[in-house]
Amino acid sequence: MAEVIWGLATSHVPSIGAAMDNHKTGDPYWKPLFDGYAPAREWMAGHKPDVAVVVYNDHANAVGLDLVPTFGIGTAEAYDVADEGWGQRPVPRVTGAPELSAHLVRELMDDSFDIATFNQLDVDHGLTVPLSVYCPDPGDAWPCAVVPVLVNVIQYPQPTAARCFALGQGLGRAIRSFPQDIKVAVFGTGGMSHQLAGARAGLINTEFDRMFLQAIETEPAKLAALTREDYIRQAGTEGIELIMWLVMRGALSENIRRIHDTYHVPASNTAAALALFEDLGTVSR
Repeated sequence: MAEVIWGLATSHVPSIGAAMDNHKTGDPYWKPLFDGYAPAREWMAGHKPDVAVVVYNDHANAVGLDLVPTFGIGTAEAYDVADEGWGQRPVPRVTGAPELSAHLVRELMDDSFDIATFNQLDVDHGLTVPLSVYCPDPGDAWPCAVVPVLVNVIQYPQPTAARCFALGQGLGRAIRSFPQDIKVAVFGTGGMSHQLAGARAGLINTEFDRMFLQAIETEPAKLAALTREDYIRQAGTEGIELIMWLVMRGALSENIRRIHDTYHVPASNTAAALALFEDLGTVSR
């Protein structure tokens, strides 16, 4: 049976990828952020998954705003890197895990989650930047296959934090019921607090972010109880991306160990963070 071995929560700020692509990680502006990643990267390099399930949101690059599914899963053999207006990132094409994807779609549908199926999908920075945070030098291929899990955090009404946490719990059950003996990592991406437009453009709420970083390990139900308005009020219009961290946390068992975390302000007008958890057991929910 498949096993969830670790979960990673990480910001997916596009300029983080640009800093890596353009060899800027040692510049004074970027060095503190990437120094904070180093311990997690070292640990993850020694605990490689066969598949990464990456929970992210498309930024109107592959999924137009005329039709926005609440939840979706990619089922393709491979995923091209999206051109977001300045050319494709110089990173490898993403290899899929179609058998696992099909299993997850079926199991989640049977678990009363309505899942859109993406048989073809270009993946943008929401997915490729977290992969680069995990593996900064992939060479010709990423070190694992990927199952993209898409969540609508852009178009109102977004799913509630409670529904995202419940989706994660269902996702964890579905992964563990997959009959092949594979190791799976689950990524929750986006955040932390930031707002890109409007009267509160530039908002960063460090107090809320640090509370969230602690509670995602020990009190996820507390975070799941917050409304979408709570997230937008406290973390900004784009800070609602944090509900995708709850999908990751729900997929882990209750028996986890925090390996490393880091928090940095600012990263392109955003509070950026990383939190890495090892899953030590498979406590069912």
